[in-house]
Amino acid sequence: MDMVKWAPLVVAVFLLGLVGSSVSLAAFTPADSFLLACGSSQNVTFLGQTYVPDSAQSSVSLKVHGDSYVATSNSTAPFPIYQSARVFRSPTSYRFDIEREGRHWVRLHFYPLPGQNLSSASITVVTEDFVLLHNFSFDSYKGSYLFKEYAVNVTSNSLSITFIPGNSSVAFVNAIEVVSVPDNLIPDQATTVSPYGQFDGLSGLALETVYRLNMGGPLVTAQNDTLGRTWENDVKYLHVNSSGVNVSVNPSNIKYSDAVAPEIAPNYVYATAETMGNANVANVNFNITWVLQVDPNFSYFLRVHFCDIVSKSLNSLIFNLYINTDNALGSLDLSNVAGNLDVPYYRDFVSKVPADANTLTVSVGPDTAADFPNAILNGLEIMKISNDAKSLTGSLPVDTLLVLPPKKHKTGIVIGSVVGGVAALILCGLCYFCLVARRSKEAHQGSSWLPLPLYGNSLTMTKMSTTSQKSGTASCISLASSNLGRFFTFQEIMDATNKFDEGMLLGVGGFGRVYKGTLEDGTRVAVKRGNPRSEQGLAEFRTEIEMLSKLRHRHLVSLIGYCDERSEMILVYEYMANGPLRSHLYGTDLPPLSWKQRLEICIGAARGLHYLHTGAAQSIIHRDVKTTNILLDENFVAKVADFGLSKTGPALDQTHVSTAVKGSFGYLDPEYFRRQQLTEKSDVYSFGVVLMEVLCTRPALNPVLPREQVNIAEWAMTWQKKGMLDQIMDKNLAGKVNPASLKKFGETAEKCLAEHGVDRPSMGDVLWNLEYALQLEETTSALMEPDDNSTNHIPGIPLTPLEPFDNSVSMIDGVNSGTDDDAEDAATSAVFSQLVNPRGR
Repeated sequence: MDMVKWAPLVVAVFLLGLVGSSVSLAAFTPADSFLLACGSSQNVTFLGQTYVPDSAQSSVSLKVHGDSYVATSNSTAPFPIYQSARVFRSPTSYRFDIEREGRHWVRLHFYPLPGQNLSSASITVVTEDFVLLHNFSFDSYKGSYLFKEYAVNVTSNSLSITFIPGNSSVAFVNAIEVVSVPDNLIPDQATTVSPYGQFDGLSGLALETVYRLNMGGPLVTAQNDTLGRTWENDVKYLHVNSSGVNVSVNPSNIKYSDAVAPEIAPNYVYATAETMGNANVANVNFNITWVLQVDPNFSYFLRVHFCDIVSKSLNSLIFNLYINTDNALGSLDLSNVAGNLDVPYYRDFVSKVPADANTLTVSVGPDTAADFPNAILNGLEIMKISNDAKSLTGSLPVDTLLVLPPKKHKTGIVIGSVVGGVAALILCGLCYFCLVARRSKEAHQGSSWLPLPLYGNSLTMTKMSTTSQKSGTASCISLASSNLGRFFTFQEIMDATNKFDEGMLLGVGGFGRVYKGTLEDGTRVAVKRGNPRSEQGLAEFRTEIEMLSKLRHRHLVSLIGYCDERSEMILVYEYMANGPLRSHLYGTDLPPLSWKQRLEICIGAARGLHYLHTGAAQSIIHRDVKTTNILLDENFVAKVADFGLSKTGPALDQTHVSTAVKGSFGYLDPEYFRRQQLTEKSDVYSFGVVLMEVLCTRPALNPVLPREQVNIAEWAMTWQKKGMLDQIMDKNLAGKVNPASLKKFGETAEKCLAEHGVDRPSMGDVLWNLEYALQLEETTSALMEPDDNSTNHIPGIPLTPLEPFDNSVSMIDGVNSGTDDDAEDAATSAVFSQLVNPRGR
């Protein structure tokens, strides 16, 4: 990492001391910690760390193949650590005795001391396996000093660092650090973004830190980082300075979770961030972009750090991350994946920079479906990955630059590797033979069961399936029993979507992308292409498949088919011409729905939810009822969609399901939110919010409104209790709604939004009352307005008076699970949740 300007150091450290003096960071004690002041005769203190003379460290031996000498300078050096150096006229090695194998920082400090003629020195540095630096010279370097940081995996009880001078030149070094790194800091695997896939074997490669940025904050040094890292401010890398605004909180606010330890990044990094310069501009589709110069023809490891320090409520910050032009993270609901506000979260990626490029760009921008567009980035690390020659600069391997003696035990390792590889091949062959034999036997027995791998035909799926079979659970979905429909080849999917043409993109979510497609017979379809990059998306993808295998109803989603070739996870649904209900309420130029249309749509959605709660052997709780998850076909028939968060309801001897709170803020049942106890009544509350959204045509939450109007449920209830809902309903409905129908609709919503679940009606009761409201609307104006709880004037409803939420009303025509209507409609009602304006949770 080339850090030229450390001028803000003193100010930054002072500020950090003021801001976080009371913050205690979790201590990491490295097994190995060597800090050498090369050529010095005494200890040197720098950034709170003590460097000892390289000749005085008992666990470090200096093996000189030729001459070396000590250089010192009485002139003013940038820092005390640069007042001495060791100079090499021939290859010279430092050998460090390693207590614990694993990743180690190797940090090198260079400064050409005045009067020593070191500016033209040609420096090459190698370990036993990797080339760290090759032919570096200060003659062509713009900085006054150079700091390099590497991460090298040490696999023996020693590490050698060798300095090789160029021809007729010398090499030198001012200070060396070799420090253990926590085992979990750098993984062995990361996601590649272009093309999509998985990068394996990072543990066997060397990494060089190129950038480590603290977004929106000051310089963070070793004094405030448990791993001795330096984080610089990001401003000079912003593509457009005005696109980002600095935000910060007290570092003590940061709440580390089990998934993110302080060693991943200090709380000073997570306590500051860059957010959008103006989240309320007319054109919200702009990104905050950082442009970073890199070396071409190398792969780079990127770690992005997030922490929602700006939101006032959960599920309100949803945005996208781009690496170059690739969407690395789509519809990231930060507080949801992190678990709460002020909780750190990070993701790792690998990106290849081609030979004709020299920049990496990282961008964050709002998700198109977010109610209140904003985006955030707290920190960014970029590390160069060693190439096929095991070099971090150039294409020459260590053996070409320096012939080193063979490492101890290498022969044993090679023999062991060969034997292990042969054994593994034999084992794989036996497993394959058994699998083929088993499938052949099942085929002869006439079995129609075939597994649908959630990860495609991959080793990961094989492991999952095996584990599942051992535990007695079904991780694979039976194609025959789940009614997943037609099998599509991957080529058919490619043809239908014009090779996943971006012009046919309908939406992007945590699961991946959704494309509009056309089959050979002209049928329009929606193609949902699963994305294994997102753990959240995978979980929801799997849940949706499991739910769809159990459900058949006119007002729920159903599949046309699937594809599981080439490790793909693709589901195919009937194309929904009119998209989500929300787009017909606000935010678009679509014509307003009539009151009758709105009632019919609400009735259809209520039928779907009622079936979920009562139609299966065990009830199913949707857990994410909202207007974007109610979709409309070409005839405006409503279908409940998106079962990614659905849960099986409580057993007969239980009152609730205890589970972590998930869903969309603004629709969440307050009782579920407080007690983490999920029931069918949680869906009822969310549906009550939908009813008010349908009536008032505004979002469930809108923070830009006055405080009392932010939450639609609270705001609408104040007007409902006054009997004045007509004052806040959609202006397009003014004078076009039967007052009796509106009154019944308002009372239904009020019951749904009761504070306690026991006071809310069942979905069957809600359905009954909505149908009652519809028939009131259809009643001619010549009829007298009926009494509140009377049905005497409504044709088609029994004359026996019923309370509006009488639990005896349990069977509605077309709603119970065994009707012929359901079987007929299941073949024609195939939709899913995030076709248009998709958003994460």
